[in-house]
Amino acid sequence: MTTLETPGFLTFTIAIVVFFAGVAINRAIPPLKAWNIPEAVTGGLLMALATFLAYRFLDVEIRFALEARDMLLLYFFTGIGLNAKLDDLITGGRPLLVLLILTVVFLVLQNLIAAGSVAALGLPEGLTVFLGSASLIGGHGTTIAWAPLITERFNIPNAMEVGIATATLGLVVASLVGGPIARHLIARHGLHGPKTGVDVIGLPDKSEHGVRDDVSHVSLLRTVLVLNVAILIGFFVDELLDEVALKLPLFVICLLVAIVMTNTVPRLLPNLVWPTRTRALALVSDFSFNVFLSMSLMSMQLWTLGGLGPALMLVLGLQTLAAVLYIVFIVFPAMGRNYEAAVLSAGFTGISLGATPTAIANMTAVTKTHGAAPRAFIILPLVSAFFIDIVNAAVIGYLAS
Repeated sequence: MTTLETPGFLTFTIAIVVFFAGVAINRAIPPLKAWNIPEAVTGGLLMALATFLAYRFLDVEIRFALEARDMLLLYFFTGIGLNAKLDDLITGGRPLLVLLILTVVFLVLQNLIAAGSVAALGLPEGLTVFLGSASLIGGHGTTIAWAPLITERFNIPNAMEVGIATATLGLVVASLVGGPIARHLIARHGLHGPKTGVDVIGLPDKSEHGVRDDVSHVSLLRTVLVLNVAILIGFFVDELLDEVALKLPLFVICLLVAIVMTNTVPRLLPNLVWPTRTRALALVSDFSFNVFLSMSLMSMQLWTLGGLGPALMLVLGLQTLAAVLYIVFIVFPAMGRNYEAAVLSAGFTGISLGATPTAIANMTAVTKTHGAAPRAFIILPLVSAFFIDIVNAAVIGYLAS
């Protein structure tokens, strides 16, 4: 086996090429665009397949350096925070609580499905964690964090491999089903986004006739400067939290710092030009996230899914079916049966089967086609990347005891 290490700058460049490959494929295959499949998902999965074929038939393993990916994620979520006005957060209080409750209920349901499947298929008991919320709601990070304990506690040597395979497949499925779910709900209930409004997350594929584009080198540099200051403060807060043994994902810290900044600095300095809900910030956010998602998906090692047999596929099929039914018949009605609920439904696939970036990608694809839903981009990351991690850790600890 030959291993090819792709350095950071080349990885970054390949990710951009992968994104444009996804754009071309989505244009050539209309159903992909109609079902709101993000371009980065299309191109990223194609590249992941190419690296798999190289591994399988050429004995070549391609490894991508991903340092830039994590920085791009910080830019994106910090941008979301800068767009979060206090009025929206107050209005989003009840939906935030409802979405959290719905997520906790589904977390329990997901683990019950995993436990029942493990018992019915005669699999080792310890795999319940990695066929449930640890891998699907928790993702790769949670899987890697808990794998040593599960391996030791239940004597399962390949526990990490099973968990990583489950998380990877869940990520792929979540990327593919979120858009179609939203499209179904929007069409069935005759929903639509706001007819007018600023771009919050991404710029639309086609600018409206007559809309002045205020993006310039000055507005972009001003936006990047504010983003960098917020991220630097986020790093400082992260170090302070480490000292008191409180660990949060860095992108959540930057999100919260940006929320505080965007609701205080403009009030304290009213003459300061602030980038909240400007096209410049939307452009930086769009760029950061699309490259991030391309890098994440193209770097997936699909060969780690081999050798796990039909049992894993059966359990994942049940989990996917449960997630889709739960989203359509529980999440969408509970969140209000409106356009914002449909956008959150697309994002809930990322919570239930993939990861927060997948959820954001699905929602971004929907809003770029049907209109903005700014509150959804505030409450979902807070639930999926902050509150639910605490609950998930408690549940995993119980199952592992």
